[in-house]
Amino acid sequence: MDFRKHQPIYMQIADVILSDILERKISDGDRIPSVRELAISLEVNPNTVQRSYQWLQDVQIIFQKRGIGFFLSDKVYEKTMEVRKEEYLRDELPNTLRTGKLLNVGIETIANIYEKL
Repeated sequence: MDFRKHQPIYMQIADVILSDILERKISDGDRIPSVRELAISLEVNPNTVQRSYQWLQDVQIIFQKRGIGFFLSDKVYEKTMEVRKEEYLRDELPNTLRTGKLLNVGIETIANIYEKL
């Protein structure tokens, strides 16, 4: 995995799991790699993976069965959509709109582009 400098590594790891959920590569109840397994495969410190998993637990994407491992929660696709949408509306969209405003790109132009997607 190639890590980006502008975002903490633990969040990049969480983003990969969220993307896998949205792409339906993994779904409700699936087991995900242990902290140690993932740390070894990504060549990162296990504490970094643990931070990712803690964040994913905090937003109710995964849960832990003691002694067994980590699993995806029920309705994980819907929960992931909520988390991603909240992040998008809070972080990405305002920056995009701010740049559009600076470049004098009107809302009509943005709406036209959106409709063509």
